[in-house]
Amino acid sequence: MAKKLYVGNLSYTTNQETLSSLFSAYGAVVSATIIIDRDTSQSKGFGFVEMEDDADTEKAIRELAGKEVDGRKIRVNYAEEKKPRPRNDFPRDGGRRFGSGERRRNGEY
Repeated sequence: MAKKLYVGNLSYTTNQETLSSLFSAYGAVVSATIIIDRDTSQSKGFGFVEMEDDADTEKAIRELAGKEVDGRKIRVNYAEEKKPRPRNDFPRDGGRRFGSGERRRNGEY
């Protein structure tokens, strides 16, 4: 089964092809993804690599953790499952977003 790795401290210039080719030296890469900020379209400095074989995954972690890539020493370890966020059914301010109704009715807002 494929194992997902977290790759951190990436240079903002590192792209998915570089990441994929770096890990493919240690085994078959299923996917390589760099996380992009949706507002700026720039790298967030981390990504994920999925590899086919467990033994290859272990070897990649041992060999690549701390290795310099594009001028930065990268972090490589197993990715943790994303924890579900608690559901928030109510406003954080207790429903008083605009102050009291009296002030709104008097045109103070």
